[in-house]
Formats: sequence, structure tokens, C-alpha cells
Amino acid sequence: MAIVTSKTPTLDLHGEIESMVEVLVLEFINDNVKMRNEVVLIVHGKSTNILTKEVHRVLKSNKNVKAFKLDNWNLGQTIVELKI
Repeated sequence: MAIVTSKTPTLDLHGEIESMVEVLVLEFINDNVKMRNEVVLIVHGKSTNILTKEVHRVLKSNKNVKAFKLDNWNLGQTIVELKI
């Protein structure tokens, strides 16, 4: 995994409903692939895991995603490595 810094592009899904997650995540990934960013963060929170599961479902099926994992330091966000 690449290094995450304070300048890593971040999508914050706090307050979003499950049905909007796919649209927002796909748009975020497509934008960052165009900008040639190798690593992005998706903040989903860690309360009920509903958003986490939906984010991971969307990431698994995206051809632009090389790898993703929960951040060991903050389980409320997922680190995503993109194919450039």
C-alpha cells in the first residue's frame, strides 16, 4: 500500500444514505483516476457497518481499484489504491 498523508484525496460519506454510496464512490474514483492519484481515502464511519459494507461492495467490482483495506489506525475509513 502507498503512503497516506494529510494531502491524500478523501471522500467523507458521513450522513449519506446507503443508496447514494455507489454513485458517490464511483464518481470519486473516476475523478481521481483522471487526476492520476494512486491512493485515496473513503471515510464511512464505524458505527453500524452499513456504509462500510456498501463501500467495499462497490470497490470490489471497480476495475480501477488495485487494492483496498480498512485503515489500521482508523477503522472508520478505507484506504484505496488505484490503478493508474
